[in-house]
Amino acid sequence: MDRRRFLLTSLAGVLAAPLGAATQQADKIARIGYLTTADLPTAPYHLREAFLKGLRDLGYVEGRNLVIEYRSADGKVERLRALAAELVSLKVDVILAPASVHVLAAKQATRTIPIVFVNSGDPVASGLVTSLARPGGNVTGLSTLAVDLIGKCLEQLPQAIPGVSPVAVLWNPGDGAERTEKDMLKRAEVAGRALGMRLQFVEVRGPADFDRAFSEMTGGRAGALTVLQSTMFFLERRRLVDLAAKNRLPAVYTSREFVDAGGLMSYGPDFADLFRRAASYVDKILKGAKPADLPVEQATKFELVINLKTAKALGLTIPQSLLLRADQVIE
Repeated sequence: MDRRRFLLTSLAGVLAAPLGAATQQADKIARIGYLTTADLPTAPYHLREAFLKGLRDLGYVEGRNLVIEYRSADGKVERLRALAAELVSLKVDVILAPASVHVLAAKQATRTIPIVFVNSGDPVASGLVTSLARPGGNVTGLSTLAVDLIGKCLEQLPQAIPGVSPVAVLWNPGDGAERTEKDMLKRAEVAGRALGMRLQFVEVRGPADFDRAFSEMTGGRAGALTVLQSTMFFLERRRLVDLAAKNRLPAVYTSREFVDAGGLMSYGPDFADLFRRAASYVDKILKGAKPADLPVEQATKFELVINLKTAKALGLTIPQSLLLRADQVIE
């Protein structure tokens, strides 16, 4: 309620004073709906800030010519549909729906308000768009190439721990489209065979399954762990990292946020860059472009991040050749 009063006060100030010449959309307040599963106070601030910086670079400033209506499901995915409907009732100009689970909720709420996604592994297979070049409908955004990156993630483990096998693969059924999940598991199997490592697939449907899942891994004598991309895993990253440390399992993740939380290493897209680029989609839509005509762009910046403090706690010595390839080494 305090935030809402602040926004209303800011709007009153906008109406009372003329905007600067450099301000975009001088005759209109842009209203963006921001739909997220994460609890805003604990969500990765740098991702939201990257999006806001992208907007500021384009001339949009909160409290001046921009209002963002934040709606958080506080970790409860089942609340997303109602929150999306709430944003639609506010008649926002565009909805930022970071991952596939958010987009699906928003699509159920509206077929007309533009929706921009940031983190979809395979938007075509997930049914978000018709094609990458011609999305169709009211949805467009950026793809993380999650399916294609599974092999690259697995490649990091034998370089850090030569001869490691078996490797546990933690996955979350139901997080994405069935076709996408099948593709991810198949790619993992192919990559595992090529690397000469046996894989142990362990499924987790919710946080309550974590302890059982790690018992399965240790029971299967897993030598390492990889965690496939999932909104739920991202939200629970601190607990996953703690369990990996407790069970002394070296792990590679799909984003640096896990390593920032204490994980061993990650290989994946630069999500801050994707959130920044999402601002340009929002800008084009606010200026009249139709989502159906805005091609889906793919991630172009990828990063390898290694946490040496975690490696030391696990008794590992990361080869210098791998450290030299890392985009960041946390000591």
